[in-house]
Amino acid sequence: MILTKEFQQYKESRNLTLRVCRKADPESKGKIENVVGFIKHNFAKHRVFHNIDSWNEQGWEWLNRTGNYKVHHTTKKRPVEVFSLERQHLRRVTKNLDIKYNYETSISRCVHKDNTIRYLSNRYSLPLGTFGKYETLCIKETEEKVLIIYSPETGEVIAKHNIPDGKGLLIKDRKHSRDRTKGIDAFMNTVSQQFNDNEIAYDYLQAVKEKYPRYIRDQLQMILKETKVNNREILSAALNECIKRNLYSATDFSDVVAYLKRQRQVEDTVIDTAKNVTHVKRVSGWVMETEAQKREVGAYTAILEGELV
Repeated sequence: MILTKEFQQYKESRNLTLRVCRKADPESKGKIENVVGFIKHNFAKHRVFHNIDSWNEQGWEWLNRTGNYKVHHTTKKRPVEVFSLERQHLRRVTKNLDIKYNYETSISRCVHKDNTIRYLSNRYSLPLGTFGKYETLCIKETEEKVLIIYSPETGEVIAKHNIPDGKGLLIKDRKHSRDRTKGIDAFMNTVSQQFNDNEIAYDYLQAVKEKYPRYIRDQLQMILKETKVNNREILSAALNECIKRNLYSATDFSDVVAYLKRQRQVEDTVIDTAKNVTHVKRVSGWVMETEAQKREVGAYTAILEGELV
């Protein structure tokens, strides 16, 4: 409840100070659990409630008889008497609750560095730049299983996603990965500046835009990605090759860049076919020119027949 936007507005309007149990604090945590357990096992157990009015009626009777009247085991005081003393120090609320935007109950979520939020073991994408612009956003699930992500201050809807059935999924909108802070013309000018000849590059990008008007932003992003990992010499050669062969698309440009890089690797590889053989030990030249004596085949035949040579 304390994470809801409505409770935060209520707390600020009433100038309240929130005090919650600290993590792994059995003293504070046990106090709350004992109260809940006391109501569950003393009041709610072994009672039959036909409707909410029956629950409320018996609940008030139990509070007046047991919950607030009996002496507390630790404090040795009745809660109703202690409350009568503490109520003298309570502050009266005079300011009316002013809710700027009347939303249904919602939960806030932190925006992660990859421009996503988590909800029910899934990640949902947000537009680029959301992480630096918002720290937290509010979410609301509709009856049609649609997740609405909006700003708690202005009520602006940041994103909408269909909620899937699985877990551990990334639900991403392709529009969220596009940089829309710049116009198309400014984007084309930025990409053309990465080439040696800006005018030729801009004309090439203009031709790509005429061929793919609906996907020009994706095309420019792919070409810009190639300019960040390659030098200008390869980029200029690839640009000239694409213009020469009428290849006006980002995928063709990337393929030409990869082809030129492979060709340069082959040309830069030096194959040394002339191998100099060095002898392990120095041997005189007359030894290398000496030929061993050869016998006739008849000599070996005579030895096999038992004749002496």
